[in-house]
Amino acid sequence: MLRITLAQINPTVGDVAGNVESARRAALQAAQAGATMIVFPELSLTGYYPGDLLDEASFLDSVDRGLAELLAATRELPQLHWVIGAPLQREGPGKLLHNGLLVLKDGRIVLRYAKQLLPTYGIFDERRHFEPGPDVTRVLRIGDTQVGFMICEDGWNDDNRDYPVNPFQRLADAAPDLVVSINASPSHVGKREHRHQLFARACARHGFPLIYVNQIGGQDQLVYDGASFAVTPREGVVFEAARFREDIVTLEFAGAMFTLAGGAPLPAFNRAGLPAPEFYRRQIVLGLRDYARRCGFAKAVVGSSGGIDSALTLALAVEALGAPNVSAVTMPSQFSSGGSVSDSQQLCANLGIALHAHPIRDLVSAYAGGFEQAFAAPLQGLAHENLQARIRGTILMEYSNAFGHLLLTTGNKSELSVGYCTLYGDTNGGLGLIGDIYKTEVFELSRHLNAAVGRELIPVSIIDKPPSAELAPGQRDTDTLPPYETLDTILKQLIEGASLGSEERAEVQTRFAALAAGSEGGALVARIRQMIARNEYKRRQAPPVLRVRARAFGSGRQMPIAAHYG
Repeated sequence: MLRITLAQINPTVGDVAGNVESARRAALQAAQAGATMIVFPELSLTGYYPGDLLDEASFLDSVDRGLAELLAATRELPQLHWVIGAPLQREGPGKLLHNGLLVLKDGRIVLRYAKQLLPTYGIFDERRHFEPGPDVTRVLRIGDTQVGFMICEDGWNDDNRDYPVNPFQRLADAAPDLVVSINASPSHVGKREHRHQLFARACARHGFPLIYVNQIGGQDQLVYDGASFAVTPREGVVFEAARFREDIVTLEFAGAMFTLAGGAPLPAFNRAGLPAPEFYRRQIVLGLRDYARRCGFAKAVVGSSGGIDSALTLALAVEALGAPNVSAVTMPSQFSSGGSVSDSQQLCANLGIALHAHPIRDLVSAYAGGFEQAFAAPLQGLAHENLQARIRGTILMEYSNAFGHLLLTTGNKSELSVGYCTLYGDTNGGLGLIGDIYKTEVFELSRHLNAAVGRELIPVSIIDKPPSAELAPGQRDTDTLPPYETLDTILKQLIEGASLGSEERAEVQTRFAALAAGSEGGALVARIRQMIARNEYKRRQAPPVLRVRARAFGSGRQMPIAAHYG
């Protein structure tokens, strides 16, 4: 019998000393539970992903010190095997490091394994810093159990489509009793279910059980959902740890089966996962909470327009940081509707947050007058509209600088896709919460939040209001853009395409094909395609957005600015 603790922790990139302390606390819990082995996530010593910190000698020195501290800690718990992820220095041609897995016990390194498959797609760029490990299997006998090891991507090539090497097959050749996989697998909608399917198939094919340990927490754009799990060849996924929070849980493994420590049956879990709106909610709340904490912010500020995007951003910020730590600013202009202020007031009352008023009519007039005096031409049209957004952005940055609040941008993915935003205006800020959510999903998530709390958190008057930037008389989003239901179908096909989940992809492809078949629809698709391309320069300068979909703007979609798009 092997007693295993899954240490689903939330490491911070670069905080080696803090990560060592987190590992030490988890190991003490494991020892108290009588565990023989504790398993931590991929690169748990440094946090995932350190990026070019790995090129700095001082950072690698801190990694060496951290590893020495971990080895010392293992002497205090001599019966426990610690499975740790860390960068490992290597010799010979190629990169200077491996993405490594170490098994530590009683002050010694008893096993060393280097990740073989290094992802360089989407948000990943591991080949930039690491050399692939050799095509070999590493196994270790712990008691009467033969344990094999792998790291994250090593387990994603069992169909032999992406790499010439299949570590799963190599492990099968070694005939382990159990496989342990350490991971830093970022979350997006549908990812958890994909993990379950992929590893259940592989374990069934090769005939061995597996423990999958994932980290949790937000790191820049990425959010890790945890949801560590155990798989048996016959039953598939039989256990799942908590999702979107740390979890230190101990399982017993005997006779190719898992139970809780002490032999209690494994608890049931929701195999279907979360509805998309609830998933977005939890992902964004965790992402903001960790982003703010790690960047040293305790409070946030949002410009409240009385529209649905700022309302949803405020509601999510309150859930993540607490009402006393969130402020809103309303900045009406001569074109603002009466509801832009009254709806903001009702929203902030519902959320229990402060609303500050800073009208911009006089500032806009002064800028316009100064422009005409300097350049002998009136300020009008798009330039006048953008001026209002830039004045608002400046006021919000003033507030941020003066009071130390993190400014949250409110643009959604539909607007960012086609450039329906003002650079240095409503794109100002440190983080975008809903920048990977399409406009139609903004409405869905807003209704979901109201249903979840059982009251009108976001006023129905905001949800039902026709979207408008309110930068010109009577302006509506549909003056410039097609209805969002149509726009979002086009954007999902052009931006995400095959990255969509199977059900959503089928629906989008059907609707897109019907639209593009007509001459008018085909012309609209061509126009939207050009709008996406022309506005890459805006997205490149915008704040990071929390990723909830497979292909988010930022590191997940890298497109040139100065290019011809046919």
